[in-house]
This record gives sequence, C-alpha cells and structure tokens, in this order.
Amino acid sequence: MTAARPAESAAPAGPVAPPWALLAELTHGCPLHCAYCSNPVELVRRSAELRTDEWADVMRQAGELGVVQTHISGGEPLLRRDLPEIVDAADSAGIHTQLVTSGVGLTRERLTALTDRGLRSVQLSVQHAESAASDRIAGHRSFAAKRKAAALVREAGLPFGLNVVLHRENLDALAALIDLGLEWGAERIELANTQFYGWALVNRDRLLPGREQIDRARAVVEARRERLAGRMDVVWVVPDYVDGTAKPCMGGWGAVSLTVAPDGTVLPCPAAATLPGLDAPNIRDRSLEWAWHHSPAFHRYRGTDWMADPCRSCPQRETDLGGCRCQAYALTGDAARTDPVCRLAPDHGLVRALVDAPAPRPGLPTTPRSFPPTPHLEDRCD
Repeated sequence: MTAARPAESAAPAGPVAPPWALLAELTHGCPLHCAYCSNPVELVRRSAELRTDEWADVMRQAGELGVVQTHISGGEPLLRRDLPEIVDAADSAGIHTQLVTSGVGLTRERLTALTDRGLRSVQLSVQHAESAASDRIAGHRSFAAKRKAAALVREAGLPFGLNVVLHRENLDALAALIDLGLEWGAERIELANTQFYGWALVNRDRLLPGREQIDRARAVVEARRERLAGRMDVVWVVPDYVDGTAKPCMGGWGAVSLTVAPDGTVLPCPAAATLPGLDAPNIRDRSLEWAWHHSPAFHRYRGTDWMADPCRSCPQRETDLGGCRCQAYALTGDAARTDPVCRLAPDHGLVRALVDAPAPRPGLPTTPRSFPPTPHLEDRCD
C-alpha cells in the first residue's frame, strides 16, 4: 500500500490548465551505454525505484489530473518485469500508452503481454543505419535486436515510430537512417538533435556538430520529406545550439507535461533534477495534483512573470518562454538567465564559441553512460 501523505495545504497560485502528457521513467537501468544519454549522471539505483503499486497509483492520479498520454520510458522500461501491470494501470486510467524502448529484450511473448494490457504504440531508438556503427554508438550489440523488435511491432499492427538522437557521429548517415525507417515500416521518424543534459553534457565536445554538418543534414531532411510525403512523417528537432533560436522546454515549464523519475520525484521536465534548490516533490509524499497545481518547483519558471530582461521585454517571450531553464543552468550556472542559445541572449557568445570551435581530434573518446552491473535483459524479461 502507498504510504499516507501529509496534509496538502499550499495556497493556489491561480488557475493552471491540466497537463496532457506524462513521461514515466520507470528505471535508469539500460543495456545501452550511449554517450548522448540525457539521463542524469547520478542515476537512480534499482533499490530506490517505485514499486508496481506505486506506479499504478501514479497512473490513476495522472488520469484524474487530466493526462491523456504517457511515454513509458527509462533507461530501458523492458527491464521492469511488472511492465504489463504498469501499462494496464495506465490504460485503466484512460491514458494512451507509448513504449519508448531500445528494443533489446522485446520478444513476441513480451509484446503480446503488453498489447493485451493496453499498449497502444511503440517508439524504437536506433543509433545508426549501419549495424557496426549502431552497436559502437550504443556501446552494446543491439542493432539485430532492434531490427527484430521493429518486425514484431509491425506484425502486431501497433503504430510504430523510430527515434534517432543526432550528433557528430551519425549526422552524415541521415539519408540512410531515414531509408532505414522506411525499410523497417516506421510511420514516423523523429530526428532529434542531441540535447546537452546529463551524459550528453559530459560528452558535448565530442558530440556537438558544426554548422556545415547541420546544414548538410537539414538539406537531406527537406529533400526526404518531400519525397516521402504521405508515406512516413519525418520530424526534425531543431539543433538550437546552431540555429540560435530558443524553444520552450517541454512546451513550457509546467505547461503541458510532467515527468515522474524512477524514484518518484515529480519534475516539470526530465533534466530539471539537475537544478539546485528546486525542491521537487516526490509522489511518495505528495500527490500529482499538488505537484502540478501547488508545488513551488512547478511555479518557479511557469509563464513569464519570473523573467528578467532581455526576456521580459522581448516580443517572443510568450512564444519561447525564455527558452530552456536546464540549458541556461548548464551553460551559465543560473537557471533564471536567458537561454544562451537565443541569438539575443547576453550569453550567446558561449554557444557560438562552442559551435565554431575546431572539430575534436579523431578518436577522442567519449564517456559512456554507465550503471551498476545488473542481470542481462534476457534474464529479466522472459
């Protein structure tokens, strides 16, 4: 049973629209060791993860709060033996479920158990179109498992998308990656330029592409979009370091979505755990409703009242909402500053210097994402 919560008596701060999306990070455990991972460097250990009944309560509360869609993610959510029960709880709460997975450990039996409990769609990650390169970037022999997973999802008739995190090591393979999505039967491919949080921030100097490489990739995307119109959606997530345009993090801080971390911490976005003094609530102590409507952590950068100039007087403030708070902190040490990716930001020179820096030496190593040793997926997901 979930422990009793303290009285929830914080004063409301005005009407706030309910969230429509939940990112449920079931675990930070993962068979892959991608250097671009945005999970925090201090990963939540398995012993601290929410139990099955606690995740079921999260889903119940999310449905009551107004959430209509959840991305069930990690780490690798297939590491959780209770994944079918968690999917069932979300479906029972009226929430559309999408599994975000590396594909490692997905079998026909496992997928059937999930679809029987209400799984509605799958997003599969892939690192490169060429097997050896994909395995090298992932730090694990996983490309064959991904191909098999794609076939299983297609066979099950589930809506199916690919997700590719783009960086210096795979941007020049973009055409082949889009073709791979078509070959594997994806209805959508999301080409997400690396967001530099967590492990990706540690490895930024090795991963960050230059302007010319981004320009070549953008041309490929535009050409393939035109060619594949009506066959596959090609989504390009803007490389804001290079483009010089800030974007509202997660649609705005505490505006449309919330994240529940593996240990139950409730966050306005996945990277917000890195911000000092945030004092984010935990589902073991407070309800989702309290976190969304009353928590100081969710109100801190919500809307535009918190802004200082130049954001406060900028005509784009209601559009970009000052950019990403976690990115501002990562680059300047102050989460309240204008996101330096914005070309109008006082600190934009920091980003320009990074993008215009010479390419790293060939063979410069990255620091792969690591996690305490655990049983293989095949031992946990049969």
